[in-house]
Amino acid sequence: MRAAPLLMNAPPTVARLHIEPGRRIIAVSDIHGNLDYLRGLLAKCALTERDVLILVGDMLEKGPDSLGTLRYVMELSRRYEVHAVCGNCDFWQNFCDLPDDPEQDAFYLRYLAGRNRGWGDGVIAQMLLEQGVPIGWDMDLAAAKAAVRDNYQPELDFLRALPHILETDDYTFVHGGLVPEKGAFACMKLDAYRSVARPHEKWTVVGHWPLVLYHETITDARPIIDRDLKLISIDGGCVLKDDGQLNAFFLPDMTWTSYDGFPTARVKTDQAASQRHYYIRYGDNQVRILAEDGEFARCRHLRTGYEMDVPVSHILSREGDVARVNDITDYRLPLRAGDEISVVRVTGRGVMCKRDGISGWYDGELE
Repeated sequence: MRAAPLLMNAPPTVARLHIEPGRRIIAVSDIHGNLDYLRGLLAKCALTERDVLILVGDMLEKGPDSLGTLRYVMELSRRYEVHAVCGNCDFWQNFCDLPDDPEQDAFYLRYLAGRNRGWGDGVIAQMLLEQGVPIGWDMDLAAAKAAVRDNYQPELDFLRALPHILETDDYTFVHGGLVPEKGAFACMKLDAYRSVARPHEKWTVVGHWPLVLYHETITDARPIIDRDLKLISIDGGCVLKDDGQLNAFFLPDMTWTSYDGFPTARVKTDQAASQRHYYIRYGDNQVRILAEDGEFARCRHLRTGYEMDVPVSHILSREGDVARVNDITDYRLPLRAGDEISVVRVTGRGVMCKRDGISGWYDGELE
């Protein structure tokens, strides 16, 4: 029997799971169709049949291979104990399950023909392209729904079965936030949940909100363990951030590891941390351009007045001398000669890099 379509204001579905003491729980969130990162992370975790892998939503969309990621997760579920909860980027069964509605169909047309507002083809588009169904503003949406419905029942059934909340004896897993009184969609999409959450009865693991957005002066993608709230937030910004990573959080040990796919190098010289620095980030990224010099532009952050040099490639849009810029920091990482860093980008003024989940700059030479 086909499950009812997800309605935004419906109560969330809750799955309950008993995990025997002594087993390692690996929590991963916000893969966003980045299959290479997922494979790399699980290899780093050395996943075994004794482990319990819990995917905390947003397996799909925005990254390069949503359909491949979905199929890989389904295959993992046949070989290991894998459980997933639904994120706000995952409930694509509604493409086939919702009754015809002109407003909803207009949304799907914009999403498909507009390639998800520039993020690229998502799971439905990849299904259609695999079937040779053309995608465009004049596409036959009814035929597209039939093509997906007729050829992807296992994938759709997997998505239909995803709960919004997963409860174990000791932990709760939910993508956006634990607000069942507000309905299913709020549990999947609650921005900056840590800022509004109340203390939980047991440890609650969430994703959805990139960890870097909780910080104002530093770009830090390490999981946050808030012991007062009993809240663990783990979204490393995979795909969404240029320097993003995919985090794995281990329970009950309360430890973590990550994978970011960037090339690594060792630094040749010591570097002290910068004493004054800032992080211009999503939601607060409006600047005034003061001067441009080839690869970089001198910018003043409008809200704070802070000035920093921003790569011209990070300018997203501009009107006159006012612009919005991609996430950027001027933080200089504290490094010792021989330290290994992940190299995000080499520029004429140094290396944009990462070490232990924190992004910044290195001014010296690399080995």
